Amino acid sequence: MSLFKNVNVVNIIVSDWERAKKFYGGVLDWPVAIASDDFNWVEYGRENESHVSISRWPGPGPMPEGQRTTLVLTVDDADAVTRELRARGIRCDDVQVVPGMVSYGAFYDPDGNQIQFAGPPPAE
Repeated sequence: MSLFKNVNVVNIIVSDWERAKKFYGGVLDWPVAIASDDFNWVEYGRENESHVSISRWPGPGPMPEGQRTTLVLTVDDADAVTRELRARGIRCDDVQVVPGMVSYGAFYDPDGNQIQFAGPPPAE
């Protein structure tokens, strides 16, 4: 049984936050599912479907060339998935929590490509 349920979101890192929001939300007319300027995150898409999100390049300096897109998989429990992946010998980052919004983590394939996963935040 897979630890992952489906593709949750594909995230695109952008250098100009306001320009990107106008492009994806305005020019492409994609519906906003989740938006937080404080968290530098906007997800576009319909309920119960995979989403495309944008996130602001945090710096410092100019956005580097290379990986600008991140695959995010859906999980029920980000902490449990992290424990299981580590037990399988897979390198993982520690789980991050955005209270009331999401718990997310990341693991790396053999080439060092980051794959993220996200689930509900822990019960408060």
